[in-house]
Amino acid sequence: MGEKILMKGAEALGEAAIKAGCRFFFGYPITPQNEVPEYMSKRLPKEGGVFLQAESEVAAINMVYGAAGAGARVMTSSSSPGISLKMEGISYIAGAKLPCVIVNIVRGGPGLGGIQPAQSDYFQATKGGGHGDYRMIVLAPSSVQEMVDLMGDAFDLADLYRMPTMILGDGMLGQMMEPVEFKERKPIALPPKDWATTGKKGRGKQNIINSLFLIAEECEEHNFELKKRYNEIEKNEVKFESYNMEDADVAIIAYGTTARIVKTAIKRAESKGMKVGLIRPITLWPFPEKVIAAAAEKVKAFLTVEMSTGQMVEDVRLAVNGQKPVYFYGRTGGMVPSPEEMVAEVEKILG
Repeated sequence: MGEKILMKGAEALGEAAIKAGCRFFFGYPITPQNEVPEYMSKRLPKEGGVFLQAESEVAAINMVYGAAGAGARVMTSSSSPGISLKMEGISYIAGAKLPCVIVNIVRGGPGLGGIQPAQSDYFQATKGGGHGDYRMIVLAPSSVQEMVDLMGDAFDLADLYRMPTMILGDGMLGQMMEPVEFKERKPIALPPKDWATTGKKGRGKQNIINSLFLIAEECEEHNFELKKRYNEIEKNEVKFESYNMEDADVAIIAYGTTARIVKTAIKRAESKGMKVGLIRPITLWPFPEKVIAAAAEKVKAFLTVEMSTGQMVEDVRLAVNGQKPVYFYGRTGGMVPSPEEMVAEVEKILG
C-alpha cells in the first residue's frame, strides 16, 4: 500500500491528471470546480506543462481542440453552464476524432441554477449535448479515490478510441476531502499518434485535422466509421459495481455520490427485513444495460435514485424493457436525497 494523502476532490483530480501525463490545461473559472484550474495553475508549470485561463469557455474548448490535434494529453474542466458553452467545441473534437478529457463538476440548474451538487447534466453528458451523431465516454466516480483512479482511465480511453472522455462528478465530490492514494498504473498499449499535426516527418503529405465533409456520401461514411468505434466501446468498456444483489427484491440504480448514500439506505432497509441491492453504473456511457436487463429476471422492482427530476431513469427503463416496474425518486436543484427517504420509497414499493 502506498501513502495516503488527505486531498480535496477537485485538487486530487488535478494531481491525477498530471500523473496521467496531462501537460496542457485550458479553462475558465466557475463554481464549484474552481480548485481544479487553481491547482493546475500552480502545478503544471513545475512539470513543464502549460496552464492557460482562457477568456471564455468557448475559447478554452477550442484551445483543447488545438492541443489535442497536435497529439498532446490535454484537459479542461468546468461546471454545468460552462460545459453548455463548450458543447459546440466538444462536437467538433468528436467529429475530428481527437482525444481529450473534460471534467464536469455538476451544479444545480437549469440556467444559472445554484452552486450545490446535482446530477441533472446526465442527458447533456450521455445523449450528446452538442450537435450531430457523436458520443463521449462518460465516467462517474463516487469517491475522491475513484476520481483519481478514473482519471488515468479517462486519458487512456480517450487515446485508445481517439475521442473525448468526460468525468462527471458533482459539487460534493469536488469539494469533499478524503484520503487518496496515487497508485502506480500499468501502462496499456496505445496506438501511435501518427495522425497528429506535428509536421510531415518524412511522409509525403501533411496531416490535416478536420470535421468538415461537404459531400454527403463522405459525411455518412465518416459517421459510420465513428459508429463502428462506439459499438466497440459498448462491447468492451462497460464498468459498473454490483452491491448486495445476490437475493435482492429491489434493485436501486444510482451513480456517483448518490450511490454512496444508497449503501447506507440498504443497511437500514436490511435492519427492517427488506432485501435491497445496488447496481452502480461507473460508465454512464456505455451504459450497463445488459447487467440491468439480467437483474430484471431476478428482482421484483427497480428504484432509480438521482439528484435530478429523472434522467438516467429513462436508460434504466429501456434496459428493463417492461420486464419489471421501474420507480424513480429524485431530489434536485442542489438538494441531496437522504437514506431515510430512500428506505421510505423501498417500503412503498414492497407494500
